[in-house]
Amino acid sequence: LKTGFLKWKPDYDSAATEYGKAAVAFKNAKQFDQAREACLREAEAHENNKAYLFIVPGSDIPPTLYLQEMQRLPEAVQLIEKASMMYLENGTPDTAAIALERAGKLIENVSPEKAVQLYQQAASVFENEERLRQALEMLGKASRLLVRGRRLDEAALSLQKEKSIYKEIENYPTCYKKTIAQVLVHLQRNDYVAAERCVRESYSIPGFNGSEDCAALEQLLEGYDQQDQDQVSEVCNLPLFKYMDNDYAKLGLTLVVPGGGIKKKSPNATQDKARGPATVGSHAEEEEDEYSGGLC
Repeated sequence: LKTGFLKWKPDYDSAATEYGKAAVAFKNAKQFDQAREACLREAEAHENNKAYLFIVPGSDIPPTLYLQEMQRLPEAVQLIEKASMMYLENGTPDTAAIALERAGKLIENVSPEKAVQLYQQAASVFENEERLRQALEMLGKASRLLVRGRRLDEAALSLQKEKSIYKEIENYPTCYKKTIAQVLVHLQRNDYVAAERCVRESYSIPGFNGSEDCAALEQLLEGYDQQDQDQVSEVCNLPLFKYMDNDYAKLGLTLVVPGGGIKKKSPNATQDKARGPATVGSHAEEEEDEYSGGLC
Protein backbone atom coordinates (compact mmCIF):
# COMPACT_ATOMS: atom_id res chain seq x y z
CA LEU A 1 0.00 0.00 0.00
CA LYS A 2 3.01 2.31 0.39
CA THR A 3 3.80 4.77 -2.35
CA GLY A 4 7.13 6.34 -3.35
CA PHE A 5 9.00 8.14 -6.07
CA LEU A 6 8.72 5.18 -8.43
CA LYS A 7 5.36 3.94 -7.13
CA TRP A 8 2.69 6.58 -7.22
CA LYS A 9 -0.37 4.37 -6.67
CA PRO A 10 -0.97 1.71 -4.00
CA ASP A 11 -1.20 -1.88 -5.25
CA TYR A 12 -4.61 -2.70 -3.79
CA ASP A 13 -4.87 -6.02 -5.61
CA SER A 14 -1.70 -7.43 -4.05
CA ALA A 15 -2.60 -5.92 -0.69
CA ALA A 16 -5.95 -7.68 -0.73
CA THR A 17 -4.22 -11.01 -1.43
CA GLU A 18 -1.81 -10.52 1.45
CA TYR A 19 -4.56 -9.48 3.85
CA GLY A 20 -6.47 -12.62 2.88
CA LYS A 21 -3.47 -14.80 3.69
CA ALA A 22 -3.05 -12.99 7.00
CA ALA A 23 -6.71 -13.57 7.85
CA VAL A 24 -6.36 -17.31 7.30
CA ALA A 25 -3.18 -17.43 9.37
CA PHE A 26 -4.79 -15.52 12.25
CA LYS A 27 -7.82 -17.78 12.08
CA ASN A 28 -5.66 -20.92 12.26
CA ALA A 29 -3.89 -19.41 15.26
CA LYS A 30 -7.33 -18.71 16.84
CA GLN A 31 -6.56 -15.01 17.03
CA PHE A 32 -10.01 -14.08 15.89
CA ASP A 33 -9.92 -10.34 16.52
CA GLN A 34 -6.86 -10.01 14.29
CA ALA A 35 -8.45 -12.30 11.70
CA ARG A 36 -11.55 -10.12 11.63
CA GLU A 37 -9.45 -7.00 11.19
CA ALA A 38 -7.45 -8.58 8.36
CA CYS A 39 -10.66 -9.60 6.58
CA LEU A 40 -12.07 -6.11 6.80
CA ARG A 41 -8.83 -4.65 5.45
CA GLU A 42 -8.95 -7.15 2.59
CA ALA A 43 -12.49 -6.02 1.78
CA GLU A 44 -11.41 -2.37 1.95
CA ALA A 45 -8.54 -3.05 -0.46
CA HIS A 46 -10.93 -4.72 -2.93
CA GLU A 47 -13.29 -1.75 -2.64
CA ASN A 48 -10.48 0.72 -3.37
CA ASN A 49 -9.52 -1.44 -6.35
CA LYS A 50 -13.14 -1.25 -7.63
CA ALA A 51 -13.27 -5.03 -7.43
CA TYR A 52 -16.69 -5.08 -5.76
CA LEU A 53 -17.43 -8.72 -6.52
CA PHE A 54 -14.51 -9.75 -4.30
CA ILE A 55 -15.61 -7.68 -1.33
CA VAL A 56 -18.07 -10.23 0.03
CA PRO A 57 -15.66 -13.21 0.00
CA GLY A 58 -13.32 -11.07 2.09
CA SER A 59 -15.96 -9.83 4.49
CA ASP A 60 -17.70 -13.21 4.52
CA ILE A 61 -15.12 -14.70 6.90
CA PRO A 62 -15.85 -12.47 9.94
CA PRO A 63 -19.52 -13.56 10.21
CA THR A 64 -18.39 -17.19 10.29
CA LEU A 65 -15.85 -16.35 12.96
CA TYR A 66 -18.44 -14.45 14.99
CA LEU A 67 -20.85 -17.34 14.72
CA GLN A 68 -18.42 -20.09 15.68
CA GLU A 69 -16.08 -18.40 18.09
CA MET A 70 -16.97 -14.82 18.99
CA GLN A 71 -20.78 -14.90 19.09
CA ARG A 72 -21.06 -11.35 17.75
CA LEU A 73 -23.92 -12.06 15.41
CA PRO A 74 -25.44 -8.55 15.10
CA GLU A 75 -22.13 -7.22 13.81
CA ALA A 76 -21.81 -10.16 11.44
CA VAL A 77 -25.29 -9.51 10.04
CA GLN A 78 -24.46 -5.84 9.61
CA LEU A 79 -21.43 -6.77 7.48
CA ILE A 80 -23.47 -9.12 5.32
CA GLU A 81 -26.12 -6.43 4.82
CA LYS A 82 -23.42 -4.02 3.69
CA ALA A 83 -22.08 -6.63 1.26
CA SER A 84 -25.57 -7.30 -0.13
CA MET A 85 -26.06 -3.60 -0.82
CA MET A 86 -22.80 -3.57 -2.78
CA TYR A 87 -23.98 -6.56 -4.78
CA LEU A 88 -27.23 -4.74 -5.61
CA GLU A 89 -25.40 -1.60 -6.66
CA ASN A 90 -23.13 -3.58 -8.95
CA GLY A 91 -25.75 -5.60 -10.78
CA THR A 92 -25.76 -8.97 -9.01
CA PRO A 93 -29.12 -8.96 -7.16
CA ASP A 94 -29.34 -12.77 -6.91
CA THR A 95 -26.15 -12.89 -4.87
CA ALA A 96 -27.44 -10.00 -2.75
CA ALA A 97 -30.62 -11.92 -1.94
CA ILE A 98 -28.63 -15.05 -1.05
CA ALA A 99 -26.47 -12.97 1.29
CA LEU A 100 -29.58 -11.55 2.98
CA GLU A 101 -30.98 -15.06 3.40
CA ARG A 102 -27.72 -16.18 4.99
CA ALA A 103 -27.85 -13.25 7.39
CA GLY A 104 -31.41 -14.18 8.32
CA LYS A 105 -30.38 -17.74 9.15
CA LEU A 106 -27.51 -16.49 11.31
CA ILE A 107 -29.66 -14.16 13.39
CA GLU A 108 -32.94 -16.13 13.43
CA ASN A 109 -32.53 -17.65 16.90
CA VAL A 110 -31.04 -14.52 18.44
CA SER A 111 -33.25 -11.79 16.96
CA PRO A 112 -36.31 -13.11 15.09
CA GLU A 113 -37.45 -9.54 14.39
CA LYS A 114 -34.26 -8.79 12.47
CA ALA A 115 -34.48 -12.15 10.68
CA VAL A 116 -38.00 -11.31 9.48
CA GLN A 117 -36.73 -8.01 8.08
CA LEU A 118 -33.86 -9.73 6.26
CA TYR A 119 -36.11 -12.43 4.78
CA GLN A 120 -38.55 -9.80 3.57
CA GLN A 121 -35.72 -7.83 1.96
CA ALA A 122 -34.49 -10.99 0.23
CA ALA A 123 -38.05 -11.71 -0.96
CA SER A 124 -38.32 -8.22 -2.44
CA VAL A 125 -35.05 -8.65 -4.34
CA PHE A 126 -36.13 -12.04 -5.71
CA GLU A 127 -39.55 -10.66 -6.64
CA ASN A 128 -38.01 -7.74 -8.52
CA GLU A 129 -35.96 -10.26 -10.48
CA GLU A 130 -39.16 -12.26 -11.18
CA ARG A 131 -37.82 -15.25 -9.28
CA LEU A 132 -41.14 -15.82 -7.58
CA ARG A 133 -40.47 -19.27 -6.14
CA GLN A 134 -37.43 -18.03 -4.26
CA ALA A 135 -39.42 -14.98 -3.14
CA LEU A 136 -42.14 -17.28 -1.79
CA GLU A 137 -39.60 -19.30 0.13
CA MET A 138 -38.35 -16.14 1.87
CA LEU A 139 -41.89 -14.90 2.56
CA GLY A 140 -42.79 -18.28 4.02
CA LYS A 141 -39.91 -18.08 6.47
CA ALA A 142 -40.93 -14.55 7.45
CA SER A 143 -44.57 -15.56 7.97
CA ARG A 144 -43.68 -18.48 10.20
CA LEU A 145 -41.39 -16.34 12.33
CA LEU A 146 -44.12 -13.72 12.68
CA VAL A 147 -46.59 -16.36 13.83
CA ARG A 148 -44.03 -17.82 16.22
CA GLY A 149 -43.49 -14.37 17.72
CA ARG A 150 -47.27 -13.79 17.99
CA ARG A 151 -47.04 -10.80 15.66
CA LEU A 152 -50.34 -11.88 14.15
CA ASP A 153 -51.33 -8.63 12.42
CA GLU A 154 -48.10 -8.67 10.42
CA ALA A 155 -48.41 -12.42 9.84
CA ALA A 156 -51.84 -11.93 8.28
CA LEU A 157 -50.41 -9.42 5.80
CA SER A 158 -47.44 -11.64 4.99
CA LEU A 159 -49.69 -14.65 4.35
CA GLN A 160 -51.91 -12.56 2.08
CA LYS A 161 -48.87 -11.60 0.00
CA GLU A 162 -47.81 -15.27 -0.21
CA LYS A 163 -51.29 -16.27 -1.28
CA SER A 164 -51.40 -13.60 -3.99
CA ILE A 165 -48.13 -14.79 -5.52
CA TYR A 166 -49.19 -18.45 -5.39
CA LYS A 167 -52.39 -17.46 -7.17
CA GLU A 168 -50.35 -15.55 -9.75
CA ILE A 169 -48.26 -18.64 -10.58
CA GLU A 170 -51.45 -20.77 -10.53
CA ASN A 171 -50.39 -22.98 -7.64
CA TYR A 172 -53.95 -23.29 -6.39
CA PRO A 173 -53.60 -26.17 -3.87
CA THR A 174 -51.03 -24.15 -1.93
CA CYS A 175 -53.46 -21.20 -2.00
CA TYR A 176 -55.92 -23.41 -0.13
CA LYS A 177 -53.32 -24.13 2.56
CA LYS A 178 -52.47 -20.46 2.89
CA THR A 179 -56.18 -19.71 3.30
CA ILE A 180 -56.31 -22.15 6.23
CA ALA A 181 -53.29 -20.46 7.79
CA GLN A 182 -54.90 -17.05 7.28
CA VAL A 183 -58.14 -18.13 8.93
CA LEU A 184 -56.28 -19.55 11.94
CA VAL A 185 -54.32 -16.32 12.32
CA HIS A 186 -57.47 -14.18 12.10
CA LEU A 187 -59.32 -16.33 14.62
CA GLN A 188 -56.37 -16.16 17.00
CA ARG A 189 -56.72 -12.38 16.64
CA ASN A 190 -60.43 -12.78 17.56
CA ASP A 191 -61.33 -11.30 14.19
CA TYR A 192 -64.11 -13.55 12.92
CA VAL A 193 -65.17 -11.05 10.25
CA ALA A 194 -61.71 -11.06 8.65
CA ALA A 195 -61.58 -14.87 8.76
CA GLU A 196 -64.98 -15.16 7.09
CA ARG A 197 -64.04 -12.58 4.45
CA CYS A 198 -60.83 -14.52 3.76
CA VAL A 199 -62.82 -17.69 3.01
CA ARG A 200 -65.38 -15.81 0.97
CA GLU A 201 -62.69 -14.21 -1.19
CA SER A 202 -61.07 -17.61 -1.74
CA TYR A 203 -64.17 -18.87 -3.56
CA SER A 204 -62.73 -17.10 -6.61
CA ILE A 205 -59.73 -19.49 -6.57
CA PRO A 206 -60.37 -22.33 -9.03
CA GLY A 207 -61.29 -25.56 -7.27
CA PHE A 208 -61.54 -24.10 -3.78
CA ASN A 209 -65.31 -24.25 -3.53
CA GLY A 210 -66.19 -27.87 -2.85
CA SER A 211 -62.69 -28.85 -1.78
CA GLU A 212 -61.83 -30.57 1.48
CA ASP A 213 -60.13 -27.40 2.66
CA CYS A 214 -63.22 -25.30 2.02
CA ALA A 215 -65.54 -27.73 3.84
CA ALA A 216 -63.22 -27.86 6.87
CA LEU A 217 -62.97 -24.07 7.05
CA GLU A 218 -66.74 -23.67 6.84
CA GLN A 219 -67.14 -26.11 9.75
CA LEU A 220 -64.46 -24.25 11.70
CA LEU A 221 -66.14 -20.88 11.19
CA GLU A 222 -69.54 -22.33 12.07
CA GLY A 223 -68.20 -23.78 15.32
CA TYR A 224 -66.44 -20.55 16.20
CA ASP A 225 -69.54 -18.46 15.46
CA GLN A 226 -71.72 -20.79 17.56
CA GLN A 227 -69.14 -20.83 20.39
CA ASP A 228 -68.92 -24.59 20.00
CA GLN A 229 -65.48 -25.45 21.36
CA ASP A 230 -65.99 -29.17 20.69
CA GLN A 231 -66.58 -28.59 16.98
CA VAL A 232 -63.66 -26.17 16.70
CA SER A 233 -61.31 -28.62 18.43
CA GLU A 234 -62.55 -31.49 16.27
CA VAL A 235 -61.87 -29.56 13.06
CA CYS A 236 -58.44 -28.36 14.23
CA ASN A 237 -57.46 -31.96 15.00
CA LEU A 238 -58.11 -33.09 11.44
CA PRO A 239 -54.99 -34.23 9.53
CA LEU A 240 -55.57 -31.28 7.19
CA PHE A 241 -54.71 -28.95 10.09
CA LYS A 242 -52.39 -31.09 12.21
CA TYR A 243 -49.91 -31.77 9.40
CA MET A 244 -49.41 -28.13 8.43
CA ASP A 245 -46.20 -26.33 9.39
CA ASN A 246 -45.77 -26.57 13.15
CA ASP A 247 -46.33 -22.87 13.74
CA TYR A 248 -49.73 -22.97 12.02
CA ALA A 249 -50.72 -26.33 13.54
CA LYS A 250 -50.11 -24.87 17.01
CA LEU A 251 -52.47 -22.00 16.19
CA GLY A 252 -55.22 -24.52 15.55
CA LEU A 253 -54.52 -26.67 18.59
CA THR A 254 -54.54 -23.63 20.91
CA LEU A 255 -57.59 -21.97 19.36
CA VAL A 256 -60.24 -21.12 21.97
CA VAL A 257 -63.61 -19.67 21.05
CA PRO A 258 -64.73 -16.52 22.89
CA GLY A 259 -67.06 -16.84 25.85
CA GLY A 260 -65.00 -19.50 27.57
CA GLY A 261 -65.58 -22.05 24.84
CA ILE A 262 -68.86 -23.31 26.30
CA LYS A 263 -70.80 -25.42 23.87
CA LYS A 264 -74.26 -24.08 23.21
CA LYS A 265 -77.18 -26.45 23.74
CA SER A 266 -78.70 -27.58 20.50
CA PRO A 267 -82.48 -27.29 19.95
CA ASN A 268 -82.74 -31.10 19.73
CA ALA A 269 -81.18 -31.52 23.14
CA THR A 270 -83.65 -29.02 24.57
CA GLN A 271 -86.54 -30.93 23.04
CA ASP A 272 -85.24 -34.23 24.38
CA LYS A 273 -85.09 -32.81 27.86
CA ALA A 274 -88.61 -31.42 27.44
CA ARG A 275 -89.88 -34.97 26.76
CA GLY A 276 -88.57 -36.23 30.09
CA PRO A 277 -90.68 -37.19 33.16
CA ALA A 278 -90.18 -33.79 34.72
CA THR A 279 -92.22 -32.28 31.92
CA VAL A 280 -95.45 -33.78 33.21
CA GLY A 281 -95.00 -32.28 36.66
CA SER A 282 -94.03 -28.90 35.31
CA HIS A 283 -97.00 -28.92 32.94
CA ALA A 284 -99.36 -29.71 35.83
CA GLU A 285 -97.85 -26.92 37.89
CA GLU A 286 -98.46 -24.51 35.03
CA GLU A 287 -102.11 -25.51 34.93
CA GLU A 288 -102.44 -25.06 38.69
CA ASP A 289 -100.77 -21.67 38.49
CA GLU A 290 -103.15 -20.66 35.74
CA TYR A 291 -106.12 -21.00 38.05
CA SER A 292 -104.41 -20.28 41.34
CA GLY A 293 -105.80 -16.74 41.41
CA GLY A 294 -109.36 -17.87 40.77
CA LEU A 295 -111.44 -17.80 37.64
CA CYS A 296 -112.00 -14.07 37.91
